[in-house]
Amino acid sequence: MSRLLTAMNELIQIFKEYAGKEGDAKTLSKGEVKTLLSKELGINLEAAKDKAALDKMFKDLDANADGTVDFTEFITLVAAITAILQGS
Repeated sequence: MSRLLTAMNELIQIFKEYAGKEGDAKTLSKGEVKTLLSKELGINLEAAKDKAALDKMFKDLDANADGTVDFTEFITLVAAITAILQGS
């Protein structure tokens, strides 16, 4: 398997690992997103001082406004973080 296919498979597996612990196995709840970002990227959203900005981030991430983050929305987040890191 190519490196890119391996990376894509890993993203799918990570999503599946965190999705469904608080509900639907095909989506991430706000809590599941927080846990995923904390464990996989070391981002502690609980320590965020600007809770309104944090709520806006989740609202923007939830493109279809269903209150959860589906795989497409998750991949959008990963791509945005990747682009930020690549620019560093």
